[in-house]
Amino acid sequence: MDDIEIPPLRSLDDFIKESARFSAPALGNPTRWANRVIDNLLYYQSNYFLTLIVIFLIVGCINPVQMLWGLAIVIAAFFGFGYWSANKREVNDFKKAHPVICLIALCLVIWLFMYLFGSFLVLIWGLAAPAAVIFIHASLRMRNMKNKMSKKLESLGLKRTPMGIILFTIGLEEQARS
Repeated sequence: MDDIEIPPLRSLDDFIKESARFSAPALGNPTRWANRVIDNLLYYQSNYFLTLIVIFLIVGCINPVQMLWGLAIVIAAFFGFGYWSANKREVNDFKKAHPVICLIALCLVIWLFMYLFGSFLVLIWGLAAPAAVIFIHASLRMRNMKNKMSKKLESLGLKRTPMGIILFTIGLEEQARS
């Protein structure tokens, strides 16, 4: 954790104003589109994390009780599932034998409790809205030389960033390293 570097917040001019260049992604070439998104996620990650926090807080301020209930339910469900699978051999064996069924059951339990408390849509909106804004920006923002250099430093292992770790964790390490 000591070698993780937090990239600087990019200027508003570079992020969305005059010097920013936008164009439609290459829909016919998914590899090129994915590389553009990954490059932008790595280069503008501080801006994207700030965007996520701001939008999440705005949605949370509009419906704070439902947002807190939604977060509490998701956290309780994951901790409860982790506790039961770690301490009950039968649950752990079932989880190993049927991982998809366990994931579906966990999602259904979360959905049921959120539905009962009316906070399902608030939490989804609080998570989906920033994700959509970030994906749209990363898809439309054209790369520049600084962006490409930042990706090369990340791929060579000269620096590790939070977004690089996230991309590696979700299985996009090949694209993040190329």
